[in-house]
Amino acid sequence: MIIIKSSYKDKVSLVPAVGVLYFHPVEMFDDHYFMKQALVEAQKAYDAEEVPVGAVVVIDNKIIARAHNLTERLNDVTAHAEMQAITSAAHFLNGKYLNDCSLYVTLEPCVMCMGAIYWSQLSKIVFGAKDKKRGYQQAHLQAHPKASVYGGVMADEAAALLQTFFQKKRT
Repeated sequence: MIIIKSSYKDKVSLVPAVGVLYFHPVEMFDDHYFMKQALVEAQKAYDAEEVPVGAVVVIDNKIIARAHNLTERLNDVTAHAEMQAITSAAHFLNGKYLNDCSLYVTLEPCVMCMGAIYWSQLSKIVFGAKDKKRGYQQAHLQAHPKASVYGGVMADEAAALLQTFFQKKRT
């Protein structure tokens, strides 16, 4: 059997054909896949009685940082999921700029987090649910000029987790 090698950056599936395995590109890692990973982090926050927001940072379809809100545990108002993920990714890459990276976060970033996103120069920001009270769009802020921003990815799932959390807090 012969296996045709491909670089780690390629997304592939194996298709048998007369004793030979060929690699065919397949889109396995899309915005929904990475947002699901951010939702896993949000669930960890929920389980720890933190506001359920999760984030992941991705480069070349590889998750290099995962985080969720830690504001209660650390008694730190700046310990948002985005801030934790940006710090972790910067440490992983050994640099402060994340210009080839994408951030997936379950809730629209706040003004503080959008400032950090701007300065870290993330190239793509994808968020789930809109934050109508504290989201960066309420302050009419813009992302870095070289960044792309996409909202509403798996928004219903992210919003449902937040609503469940706050309903539970009120009872």
